[in-house]
Amino acid sequence: MSTKSPTLACARTRNAAVTSDRGEEVAVERPVRQEDERRVYMRHRRGWGGELGGPDAATSDGAGDEDPTAPSLAKKRQLIYVLTTWRSGSSFFGELFNQNPDVFFLYEPMWHIWQKLYPGDAVSLQGAARDMLSSLYRCDLSVFQLYNSPGGKNFTSLGLFGATLNKVVCSYPLCSAYRKDVVGMVDDKVCKKCPPQSLRLLEDECLKYNTVVIKGVRILEVNVLAPLMEDPSLDLKVIHLVRDPRDPNLRRIPFVDPGHKANKKDGSDYHSIGAMEVICDRTSRTLRTALNPPGWLKGKYMAVRYEDLVDNPVKTLRSVYRFANLTANRDIESFALNMTSGSSSSSKPFIVSSRNATQAASAWRTVLSIQQIKQVEDYCHHSMAVLGYERVRTAGEAKDLSKSLLTHSKL
Repeated sequence: MSTKSPTLACARTRNAAVTSDRGEEVAVERPVRQEDERRVYMRHRRGWGGELGGPDAATSDGAGDEDPTAPSLAKKRQLIYVLTTWRSGSSFFGELFNQNPDVFFLYEPMWHIWQKLYPGDAVSLQGAARDMLSSLYRCDLSVFQLYNSPGGKNFTSLGLFGATLNKVVCSYPLCSAYRKDVVGMVDDKVCKKCPPQSLRLLEDECLKYNTVVIKGVRILEVNVLAPLMEDPSLDLKVIHLVRDPRDPNLRRIPFVDPGHKANKKDGSDYHSIGAMEVICDRTSRTLRTALNPPGWLKGKYMAVRYEDLVDNPVKTLRSVYRFANLTANRDIESFALNMTSGSSSSSKPFIVSSRNATQAASAWRTVLSIQQIKQVEDYCHHSMAVLGYERVRTAGEAKDLSKSLLTHSKL
């Protein structure tokens, strides 16, 4: 496993526990002084062989703390956001980062915002989601306390959404159940037995990693991330994971329009109209930006089709890793290959298992009626054209699995 170099988050607040008059622990925030941050930086730099500071790096907490390399530390950390939507194969795609020993990975952290502030329209929560990302990319996890239940216990490592499948949370030194440098799925039943650790300890782990990857479905388009990508203290790249919008599992996405009634006569409303309009519109906005990228996006955006991933997982993995400045070894390549070539065809959300992913990716061709297919194509014609998803003319063409409906992407 390669050495991970820590970087410092900007000065922020941290949570401390105090005991109330009822004997309960209550979370409070206390400011972290910049001197404390420098001390953490120097301690980690010495602990990792002075890699960041170089041969002239200071080795004490005195005048050397003003080393001019310190403010640029955040630039040396590669930050990745996996921009995607529901039922896109993103759980498996995220696992390719979760399994990498050099990556600090967070799975759907903005879920906590939805739990606290939803119901409400997804668009109105974009600012809150971006602010959370800004904190998390600086390894400031105290932001989770903002979305804790009033009077609830202190937020711990096991309180994160997806924590019991997270290799950092479930591995040494936070837990003895697993090792981060050994590729393999985490059993959530095992990880649930891990001791809950404070967010401060999880922050300390985060600071050790050169690469932080966050996967989420609640940022609806890349333009929302512009302020973060323009921030000189962050080196943020976006991987846009896309999937054929005709996939039948999209009917389960949580953007339903409660006032809309399905058309029972022709079944064309198999997909929620509200969901398809929002997702296809926002995907189209992202693609228009990517086709004519502004300065903040140039060289920092990569689109990945799920169908390419499952058709050639090793080739796609290597391409993704190059973009993220990571190296794919045999273990992670074997993992990607095995997870896409199993015999299962499960469509359960959030569950990553070995399955026939190519078969699952084309299931819509035999499941959907021609009316249902046409409806999705009408909503999503722009994004489909850009991404290389061909439209079908007849039901027979859709069901002819010998004919590929994938062409070259325009990106």
